[in-house]
Amino acid sequence: MLSYASRTVRGVRLEALELGSGRRLLFLHAGYGLDFEAASLERLATQAQVIAPTHPGFGGSERPSSMTTVDDVAYLYLDLLQELDLRDVTLVGVSLGAWIAAEIAVKSTERLAKLVLSSAVGIKVGNRETRDIADIFAMTEDEFNAAAFADPAVAVRDYKSMPEAQVLRVAKNREALARFAWSPYMHNPKLSSRLHRVNVPTLFLWGSRDHIVSQDYGRAYCAAVPGARFELIEAAGHFPHIEQPEVFAANVLDFMECDGSSRRFV
Repeated sequence: MLSYASRTVRGVRLEALELGSGRRLLFLHAGYGLDFEAASLERLATQAQVIAPTHPGFGGSERPSSMTTVDDVAYLYLDLLQELDLRDVTLVGVSLGAWIAAEIAVKSTERLAKLVLSSAVGIKVGNRETRDIADIFAMTEDEFNAAAFADPAVAVRDYKSMPEAQVLRVAKNREALARFAWSPYMHNPKLSSRLHRVNVPTLFLWGSRDHIVSQDYGRAYCAAVPGARFELIEAAGHFPHIEQPEVFAANVLDFMECDGSSRRFV
């Protein structure tokens, strides 16, 4: 198990990983939670100060009853940036975390330097009859692993041998994901029309073998953000930071170092 610190933001207690030094990087995790992301976070921390909170309701973080939407979480993290007085931050999100990051960026980029969205959900690109995002709540765990990972064996967990506390975290993560993303399913109907407000350099990272959200979906998402760039990560599915942590981190760190003097990335 990872060792978490505790932070309180507007009365909400959040657990968080804080590691490394250098440029500030706020990492927002996927629905899996933070327990499976140590390798990529440690690699990012070789060149950045990484702050990675656990979302409200996930893991050991509190979720007030009034906090029911991704929008609510986005505002909480804007408060976190303000309370810590973080500026010129690279905001990195994966899947659910990328949705939250996008919601933050359309509200305010005052404290952001760059934005990285990996395997992002959060918008609707097809018509009403088109499923943009696979229905993960209708899948067995084996079916989900086959769709979400280039190598499903990476995700196999032996619950009988896992500590009870870790099994409880897995269950809490799944419950919290359903609370925030069940309806409307995995998107905010208003977000796509607001993405033009993102005015910091933006990078989309996508696993080449992601069967949860397609490359076409990712490219459409990218096209809605002015000047954003789209990059594939080979031999990875929906969680490239888990399957290819070195490649994922290298992409993020290289992007942090590239010229961002213009507020529009080209």
